Amino acid sequence: MIPANAADGYRPAWHKAQAGACRSLGQLLDHLRLEPANLPAACDPDPDFPLRVPWPFVARMRPGDPNDPLLRQVLPLRCENDPVPGFVADPVGDGEALVAPGLLHKYHGRALLTVTGACGVHCRYCFRRHFPHAEAGVREAALEPALDYLRQHPEIEEIILSGGDPLTLSDPRLARLVARLEAIPHLKRLRLHSRQPVVLPERITPELIELLGQTRLRPVLILHCNHGNEIDDELTRALGALRENGIPLYNQAVLLAGVNDSVPALEALSHALFEAGIQPLYLHLLDRVAGAAHFEVPEARAIGLMEALRARLPGYLMPRLVRETPGAPAKLPRA
Repeated sequence: MIPANAADGYRPAWHKAQAGACRSLGQLLDHLRLEPANLPAACDPDPDFPLRVPWPFVARMRPGDPNDPLLRQVLPLRCENDPVPGFVADPVGDGEALVAPGLLHKYHGRALLTVTGACGVHCRYCFRRHFPHAEAGVREAALEPALDYLRQHPEIEEIILSGGDPLTLSDPRLARLVARLEAIPHLKRLRLHSRQPVVLPERITPELIELLGQTRLRPVLILHCNHGNEIDDELTRALGALRENGIPLYNQAVLLAGVNDSVPALEALSHALFEAGIQPLYLHLLDRVAGAAHFEVPEARAIGLMEALRARLPGYLMPRLVRETPGAPAKLPRA
């Protein structure tokens, strides 16, 4: 295991792949043999929320298909700049929940730490695409106010690492952070929310597995996968090592127009998740973040999809349809 005080000069292969991610719309479309004129909507070659997608994830897209469900999740469109009533910068009330730099306390018994503003992939529907990480986030050297809040609230038993994506941090940085959290005696569980293993399966390193396997905190990994095509043999193999070490794996997806808003797509996603050893947990209605209106599926239609899906799946493969509402005591079930 990499010691918690190891220098951050350590850079494994996944970090190189992350650093070399595609950031050019022209390069992405050329690689997929697509012409802008053939796409379903006008693209934005220089969006405020930059394009970023690792090449291993691009490799799972279908060349020549302008409607590929993986491509649609990362393709910047000009319509993102159009104001739409009800779509705002902070749709889930993160700002109101900040109790210390980087620390959000919304729900009983758990708090969320935004440990980085970085992500391995920029999903166009991201509910934190406008989050002021520079002002409201937390740096490693400035963790003390967040840790003080956790120490002063013994009712908090679970800490959630989020961001950005916590698995964009190096294993040494994660080890140092986990060591500081372990020192808070009433913390019992460590939950990581991450899309990083889905887009870069090599992020599941032996060092990460050992870190999660040895911490006194009970680890849980919540993955973010929206379509069955995101799951390949490499991801399944990488996650197998986590399962073998007793680390529970769950998935939360977002219901996205043009990506997974059909019964066959949702059914295939649940089956693919289960085959990869991941338990379907949530299917989120879209957080109404500014720039993502083109992904919205009306709630009535979403409920209809769930009713049809329930007739095709066993109960243990059914995700729960939920919406996150500012000020609510939990994610609210919708069907």
